[in-house]
Amino acid sequence: MSKRNSQASKTAARERLREERERQAKRDKAKRQAIVAGSVVAVLAAAGGIGYAVVQANKPSGWDAVKDQKLVKPAHSTGTDGTTVVVGKSTAKKTLVMYEDPRCPVCAQFEQTVGPTVKQDLDAGKFKIQYVGATFIDNNIPGEGSKNALSALGAALNVSPEAFFEYKTALYSTKFHPDEQDDKFASDDYLIKVANTVSALKDNTAFRNAVKKGTYDKWALVMSGKFDTDQKKYGFQGTPTLLMDGKILTGGDGKNPPMSVADFNTALQKALKA
Repeated sequence: MSKRNSQASKTAARERLREERERQAKRDKAKRQAIVAGSVVAVLAAAGGIGYAVVQANKPSGWDAVKDQKLVKPAHSTGTDGTTVVVGKSTAKKTLVMYEDPRCPVCAQFEQTVGPTVKQDLDAGKFKIQYVGATFIDNNIPGEGSKNALSALGAALNVSPEAFFEYKTALYSTKFHPDEQDDKFASDDYLIKVANTVSALKDNTAFRNAVKKGTYDKWALVMSGKFDTDQKKYGFQGTPTLLMDGKILTGGDGKNPPMSVADFNTALQKALKA
């Protein structure tokens, strides 16, 4: 073999080797790019999953989520948000505003002691009653009973004002009103049990479904907001609070609510004559 052919063969071999190396380099580069791309996708997917989990974890739940729900106003309520709840004869000239928290033990004491007299005067047309519900005890003694019971009262009001008033009385009764520390009203089943003592609510499917579904949960929060606003406006401290013509009714000490029938009658007569 001539030197020329030998040199040409070596050159050709080197060229083939170079081309093969270039092809291998391209394959390696493509492989690396695929690995990197896959890693990026995996990282993004993981980040997306984490992001989704974080979003889900930060979504409001329970009563916090209720704030974003649509407001459903009970029948027999008035006002922009349905928070004006009035019972009694339309011919009554005066309105007694009653502020109560369902879990409030002093409210229960007032209802058990003075409640029958209030009902008697209401039926006699001495005044109408405007009810304003509060839920601050759920914050002071952590729980949900005040809000849940207020929502159930909304469901009762949707049936009729009479059912609402009778149900409110039952919730405050010695038989059913729990100790302040016992968040019994947080149970829908318990609220329905109490409602079954009210003829208009007994085995009432629409009422029961409204309680179970929390139909009036948002309304309960809005009503509680009205209590907060009025509390600041009139400067009262808690519940029960009785108000007539913008003035607070008090017992003999001039500070606390009238917790006896005698004190209530005295305060009421004074308010009716004002």
